[in-house]
Amino acid sequence: MQRVPTPRAEMCTKRDFLDAEECAALIALIETDRRPSTIANSYGEQNFRTSETCDLRHDHPAVAALDAKLAAISGIDPRYGERLQGQRYEVGQEFKAHTDYFEPDHADYDVYCKVSGQRTWTFMIYLNDVDAGGATRFRVIDKIFQPERGRLLAWNNRRPDGSLNAATMHHAMKVRQGVKYVITRWYRERPWR
Repeated sequence: MQRVPTPRAEMCTKRDFLDAEECAALIALIETDRRPSTIANSYGEQNFRTSETCDLRHDHPAVAALDAKLAAISGIDPRYGERLQGQRYEVGQEFKAHTDYFEPDHADYDVYCKVSGQRTWTFMIYLNDVDAGGATRFRVIDKIFQPERGRLLAWNNRRPDGSLNAATMHHAMKVRQGVKYVITRWYRERPWR
């Protein structure tokens, strides 16, 4: 893992975390079971998240292998991870600027955090190159990551003192040409139910 140079967030990346065959297998799973993405808080904005999502089954060999690779590189017990999720973005689709943690003052905070606690780390893997658009932009820390097949991007949603880090706000920018596929794994403070 390579540390992303920024004093504002703990963030790492690794190229070629997954190979072409692993990426293709995961893309096929996303294609077979995708549905419109949902969101905990749209901030009152229509079309805040327009992608499609697939909850991946951990008993599938490709998903189990990915889960093991994530545990090995992160050092985080897999029991603390939410279910692995795939996302698919067509031309024009995006997920506007958001954080992955849950806002404590939001009405649904208890629903999302009561059992397993707050989200800690996010691990995201790009499964393909995108012809145009589809970058992930972290405006506060002035970093943009282009989709690159097999590349892992990971960040801590908290500061060293444990407080929530608003500098991790990021935008899955609109795909301009092609289709974008990613896998996301969020980790919690306590084991996932």
